[in-house]
Amino acid sequence: MRKTELAVERCKTMSTLQKILGGKWKLEILYYISFHDIHRFGALRRQLGEITESSLTKQLRELVADGFLIRHDFHEVPPRVEYTLTDLGKSFMDVIDYMKTWGDNHLSNME
Repeated sequence: MRKTELAVERCKTMSTLQKILGGKWKLEILYYISFHDIHRFGALRRQLGEITESSLTKQLRELVADGFLIRHDFHEVPPRVEYTLTDLGKSFMDVIDYMKTWGDNHLSNME
């Protein structure tokens, strides 16, 4: 039997999820927006700590483009922008909640 015959067909769903959520900070951003009611850029940046302004901007733009977040620009001075979950983003929160619970139960030794 050839090696190629043993290969499992690549799962397009998992590949797509990896592309969408593969950013270093995206899961944490979604977590804080949903479960900790943090919606403003500055508050997210303070919460994440180590993230640069440009990296946070990039991750938020990608989450908006991928349909997980809505960006609300209030057109005020000083600028005020908030992010909220779309219906797609809300539907993903059960997955994030499960991942957090699994991590709490199985990853405590790895820190």
